Amino acid sequence: MGIKGFNQSGDEFVNKFVRAITKDSTGKDAAGPNVGPSGTGHSASGGVIGEYSDGGTVYRSHIFNSSGTFVIDELGTFESTVDVLLVGGGGGGGGTYNGGSGGGGAGGFRAATAQPVSASPGSYTIIVGAGGQGGMSGANASHEKGHTGSNTTAFSLQVDGGGGGANRQSAGRNSPGPTGGSGGGGGSSSPNAAGTSGTYGNDGGDGVSSGPAFGGGGGGAGEAGNTDGQGAGGDGSANVYAFGPGTPVTYAAGGGGGKHEPGGSSELLDNGGDGGGGSGSNGSSGPPAVINPIQASAGEGGKGSGGGGGGAHNYMYSPGGSGGSGTVIVRYKIGTAGSTKATGGSVSFYGGKTIHTFTASGPFQSSGGTIADCEYILVGGGGGGGASYANGVGGGGGGAGQFLAFGPVTLPASDLAVVIGNGGDGWQKEQREFPTYQTHNGGDTTFNSQKAGGGGAGGNSGANPVQPPYSGYDGRPGTPGGSGSGGGKNGYDNGPAGAGTGSSPGGNPGSAGPPSTSNAGHGGGGAGGAGSSGTTPSPPQKGGDGGAGIQLPTTFRDPNQSFGLGPGSPSPYHWVAGGGAGGVHAPPNNSNNRQGAGGGGVVGTAVNPNAPSDNPSFATPYAGGGNGGHGRGDNTHRAGDNGAMNTGGGGGGAGPAVPDGSNGGRGGAGLVMIAYPT
Repeated sequence: MGIKGFNQSGDEFVNKFVRAITKDSTGKDAAGPNVGPSGTGHSASGGVIGEYSDGGTVYRSHIFNSSGTFVIDELGTFESTVDVLLVGGGGGGGGTYNGGSGGGGAGGFRAATAQPVSASPGSYTIIVGAGGQGGMSGANASHEKGHTGSNTTAFSLQVDGGGGGANRQSAGRNSPGPTGGSGGGGGSSSPNAAGTSGTYGNDGGDGVSSGPAFGGGGGGAGEAGNTDGQGAGGDGSANVYAFGPGTPVTYAAGGGGGKHEPGGSSELLDNGGDGGGGSGSNGSSGPPAVINPIQASAGEGGKGSGGGGGGAHNYMYSPGGSGGSGTVIVRYKIGTAGSTKATGGSVSFYGGKTIHTFTASGPFQSSGGTIADCEYILVGGGGGGGASYANGVGGGGGGAGQFLAFGPVTLPASDLAVVIGNGGDGWQKEQREFPTYQTHNGGDTTFNSQKAGGGGAGGNSGANPVQPPYSGYDGRPGTPGGSGSGGGKNGYDNGPAGAGTGSSPGGNPGSAGPPSTSNAGHGGGGAGGAGSSGTTPSPPQKGGDGGAGIQLPTTFRDPNQSFGLGPGSPSPYHWVAGGGAGGVHAPPNNSNNRQGAGGGGVVGTAVNPNAPSDNPSFATPYAGGGNGGHGRGDNTHRAGDNGAMNTGGGGGGAGPAVPDGSNGGRGGAGLVMIAYPT
C-alpha cells in the first residue's frame, strides 16, 4: 500500500466533473462490462476514445472534433456496424454598419444508427466541417453577411454547414442556408435567410425593424430561430453518443441576432441558442468617423453552433461572430452488463479499468469475493474562507482537504462505507462565533479504514480588530493531527497571530504572512504546497495565492471526467485539493490591488473600475481552490469564491470595501475514486 504525490500549477479553471456528478450516486445502476463468452467489440482507433454504460450495453466512443481517420483493425463479434453522429460547421453571424444582423445558423445535425463497416478496407475518412467566418464590418465591408459553415462527412453520410446570418442592409445578400443545415437569421430590415426545415436543420428567424430593431436568430437543430423580437437563436439537440445517457451533450444551436438600439450601451446580449450558440452584440454610440467594433461571440467549437450577429447604432462597425466547427462521433458495442465486481458510486470505464466515483457518501459493495489490484484516492473537504468587517482587511483563504492515494491493494469482500467530507462554511462578515468555529473546517473523507482530513478554515477578521478585545479568528489547522491543509491568516493579527498547520502527505500549512498590519489576507495550504503571503503594506496590494493542488494518478484521468484545471499539456485537468486564496481590501481611488488566485493559479490584472471589459480583474484558479475576493477603488466589494465541487478546494477569503464587509467562500466537498481491472 503506497501513497502517491504529484506536481502543481496551470493556466485557467474549468469545473466539468462530467459523468461523476450526473449519474446515480447510489450505485444501483452500476455495471461492469462482461466481454468474455458473450462477445467482443471492434478493435479500432481514431479520435478521442472513451467508454460508458448505457443500460445493459457497454459502448466505446470515438470523438472527432477535427478531420481524421477511423480505422478498424478487426471486427467485433457483437455487430458489424457503428452508430454515427454528424454535425456540420456552424454559420457565421452577419456583420453590420448601423443595424442589427442575423445570427448564424447551426450546422446540420444527424444521428444515424447501424452503419455498416468492415476491416477491409477498414479505413474511413472523417471530414469535420469548419465554422463559417463572421461577416466583416468596416468602411469597405459594411454589408457583409456571415459565411456558410462547411459540410461534415463520414461513412458515406453528409450534413451541410449552417447558413450565414444576413446583414440589415444586405439586399441580395440574404441567400438561404443550404439544404440540411439550419438557416441564418434575417437582418433587422431584410427577410431572414431561411434554411430548409427537416431532419437536419431548421429555419432562421426573421429580423424586426423596431422596438428595438433586432436581427433574427439563427436556426438550431432543435427549433427555428426566434422571431419574438429578441433575436434568440434556436436551441440545439441533445445526443448521448459521446459520453452516454448520464451526460447528454447539446449540439447545433443557432446564433443570436444583433441589436440596433440608439443610445444603448455596448454589450453582448446572451441570446445564443442552448448548445453553444454565439451571442449577438449591441454597439456603442459615436460619430461616423470613429470605428468602435463590438464583436459578437462565436459559436462553440466542436458543436457546430452558429455565431452571433453584429449589432450597432450611430453608424458604428460591428462584425459578426464566427460559427463553431462541427463534430463526428462514432460508437459501437463492446460488452454487455453482466455480473459486476462491485456496486457503488457512479461507474465508468477507462483504460481497461472500472472506476467508481463517489461524490456523496454511500456503500461500496463487492458483488462476490475480494477485488485484487485496486487503486483508490481520497480527498477531504476544503476549509471555508475567512470574512471581514466594513473597511477591514482581507480574509484568509481556506486550506484544502488532504489528498491520499493507495494501491495496488486487495479490497475485502465485505461492504465498505464511503464517507465524503463536506466543505467548510465560509465565514460571514463580522461573524465571531467562537464556540462553533469547527463548522468552518472541512469534513473528513474516509474509506477502507483510511482518512483524508478536512482543510482548516481561513483567518476571519470578525469586527474591527485594531484593538483588544480581538474578535477575529486565526487560520485553523486541518483535521486534528494536521492531516488537512491549514487556513491562511487574515490581514491583521487577531492575537495570537498565526495560520493553520498541515502535514505531509497531502497537507500543507497556510501562510501566516508578515507580522505587520495588512490589507491583504493570505493563502490557505494546498495538497501540493503551502499557501502564499499577500503583498503588503505598499500598493499594489494582492491577496496571497492558495497552495498548489495535486493531479490525480493516470488511472483516473478519464478525459470524459475532466475537472479541476491545472498545469500540463496535453491534459491539464484532473487537479484537486488547491488552497483557497486570500482576499484584499482597497481604499477609495486605489485601483491597483489584485485578488489572490486559488490553488497557485494565474493572478489577474489590477482592479480598475474604469478598465474596459476586455481587461478583466479576476485571477484564474487551479485545482478547485477558490479565488480571493477584492475590494475596489470604487467602494464595491467581492466575496471570496467557493472551492470547486468535489475537489476538496479551499474557499477564498473575503475582499471588503469601505461601506461594507464581505463573506468568505465555502470549501469544496471531498471525493473518493476506486478503480480495478475490467
